[in-house]
Amino acid sequence: MTFIPVILSGGAGTRLWPVSREFHPKPFIRLPDSQSLLQKAFLRAAALPDVAEILTVTNRELFFKTEDEYREINHSRMATSFILEPFGRNTSAAVVAAALHVSKTYGNDATLLILAADHLISDHAAFADAVGKARDLAEKGYLVTLGIRPDAPETGYGYIEASGTQVNRFVEKPSAQKAAEYLAAGNYLWNSGIFCFKAGTVLSQFEEHAGDILNAVKECFDESRVVTADGFSQTDLEASRFEGVPSISIDYALMEKSNQLAVVPCDIGWSDVGSWNAIGALAGADGSGNCIEGEALLHDSKNCYVRGEDRMVGMVGVSDLVVIDTADALLVAHKERTQEVKEIVRQLSERGHESSKIHRMVHRPWGTYTVLGGGERFKIKRIEVKPGASLSLQMHYHRSEHWIVVNGMAKVINGETETLVNTNESTYIPAGNRHRLENPGKLPLVMIEVQCGDYLAEDDIVRFEDTYGRV
Repeated sequence: MTFIPVILSGGAGTRLWPVSREFHPKPFIRLPDSQSLLQKAFLRAAALPDVAEILTVTNRELFFKTEDEYREINHSRMATSFILEPFGRNTSAAVVAAALHVSKTYGNDATLLILAADHLISDHAAFADAVGKARDLAEKGYLVTLGIRPDAPETGYGYIEASGTQVNRFVEKPSAQKAAEYLAAGNYLWNSGIFCFKAGTVLSQFEEHAGDILNAVKECFDESRVVTADGFSQTDLEASRFEGVPSISIDYALMEKSNQLAVVPCDIGWSDVGSWNAIGALAGADGSGNCIEGEALLHDSKNCYVRGEDRMVGMVGVSDLVVIDTADALLVAHKERTQEVKEIVRQLSERGHESSKIHRMVHRPWGTYTVLGGGERFKIKRIEVKPGASLSLQMHYHRSEHWIVVNGMAKVINGETETLVNTNESTYIPAGNRHRLENPGKLPLVMIEVQCGDYLAEDDIVRFEDTYGRV
């Protein structure tokens, strides 16, 4: 009876801006212990008994970053598989794709455990016990969810009305009054979004209740590119087919319609870490109730959460504030209104502002680049290339580039020539020239790039060859 934990990793995490952004979403946020939520989800899944592999469903743009996150902590060399979405289509599509992969690889009797990459669970023993009970129910043909016993009248979660392991109904996020009533009643549970079922069960239930989603994902899955190696599998969902998949959550599409439901009530120290208040609660507070990460000095201030990255933060005579300082964006919010941070992100997106999507430091398969500054016709970047890695063979129509090597050695293709550029040397790439940058050494290559031209946005790029399949 094969057991496959499935990590669903995506979402914008707009309430955790400016650390969470479209191309650096919530699962990659580092907690005070320096591990990301995604890494914690992986380790939590890998610690369960009888795991055959860990399957991750994520956006194609986040694949290499996800691999880097896993590489840091996968010391047991747990087998990993990936399903890469070209864009988000909510949890139903992700779960069906995962079930099709597991059914094809291991058969319909294999069991899936659906986990969110951005949740936090503090009681690992209780979690393992709850998963064991869920697996037993899944073996009997149930679609099982873990229901969290509430300890507060929370209005941000959906609820499940239950009688033992029987699901009576799912309830939408309630008003404060209703949430208090649910807490007092004693038979309502928070819907954790953690599910367990056999591959054949969930596919047959989708066929019965949401056949349009099943058929659309299956057509896409059958035409998708699959790469397999020892202990590794990667499925790239075909974009034109995936575009036709309905975008709907598994709760709406299936769980609220099925008559094969069961719930495991549990206390596992679960949190969806949905706001800066929740993140701040993980850091220890001083005698004034202030939680500080990074460098900050507070005077006559109380009950504040401060997270700084690159510079000193000073606060005087304030209380109940959240201050999140990053290299290119600063958030100041009242603690009681941190759920409204998503409104700032909405406005940024409407204006097309880059800070809704990326940080100044941007991760790429080959390494990172950091925007240091710029003006009307120029931009300055710090580029770091991993040992043995290379950028694509590419061309820019509207800009030329000057490269200065400050650490390591670069192998450069520039038009028809190939040269080695050493530390304290430079080269010039005219607009229109095909070029490629490679790090042939064993140490990181660090360069300063100066771009000059009429148009300096990242979409001024034509790729001809690429190690990472981005042509």
